[in-house]
Amino acid sequence: MATIKSTIIAAVFFLFFIIFGCLYTVEEGQRALILHLGEISLGVDKKPRVITPGLHFTLPFVNRVQYFDMRLNTNDVKSSRIFTSEQEYVLVDYYVKWRIENVALYYQRTSGYSERAEKLLEQKINNALRAAFGQITTQEVIAGKRGNVMAVLKEEANQKAKELGISVVDVRIKRIDFPKEVTETVYTEMRTKRKQEATKHRSEGISAANAIRAQTDKNVVVKLAQARRAAAEIRAEGQSEAAKIYNDAFSQDKEFYTLLRSLEAYKKTFKSKNDFLILEPDSQFFKYFKGV
Repeated sequence: MATIKSTIIAAVFFLFFIIFGCLYTVEEGQRALILHLGEISLGVDKKPRVITPGLHFTLPFVNRVQYFDMRLNTNDVKSSRIFTSEQEYVLVDYYVKWRIENVALYYQRTSGYSERAEKLLEQKINNALRAAFGQITTQEVIAGKRGNVMAVLKEEANQKAKELGISVVDVRIKRIDFPKEVTETVYTEMRTKRKQEATKHRSEGISAANAIRAQTDKNVVVKLAQARRAAAEIRAEGQSEAAKIYNDAFSQDKEFYTLLRSLEAYKKTFKSKNDFLILEPDSQFFKYFKGV
């Protein structure tokens, strides 16, 4: 009786162990592959069967469950040695954000190890960096002219990462350092180039200023000539009108006009007490002082 009881208990434990081994859970944010004797299990469509989150059943001992984290991963790479178009190398620190896109291909290329995936991805992105930086100069790198490089780098890195079953979400350069033997030469060349550009702009500015000044002087001369001509015309018209008025007035009363002009002459001649005039007695200037 005891033997039968022990056998039943052992059978229950064995059955529980079998059932427990047949059940497995795929967490949210994960995917899984069933490896049948080391080979990826295929579905009815002859394609790798990717297990989605949930509780699932499989045969123990024969099948093995390989889990994959589908969340976003960040690979931080420091001091990659990259050459520019001038064959001067720079040290580039960057990071890449990636996630698994093709689970079966990812397993075939990396055996499911994320460390191996990051190493292979770093090699591919370094190749893309070398190709991108090989098209720009060191001065352009310093000047920050690498916006297009980043766009091309992301696209090229994504294309190469697909060979690993990976999708590259973003690639960003964190820092670019220059070796000591290159830094001084680069900045000397930059200063020389900036001085040349400054001299060129200054010369162009002086030339433009001279042209503007010459045109302004010309305009001033033309305006003054036009103003003088207009003033002469107005003055001539005024003098003509004044002469006409004088002539009309003289025609109306010649004696009164003569007296008025004489008084004006006296007024202009004797402006102060110290003014005196020596004339002959029969001079016409003091005609009206002699009596009519």
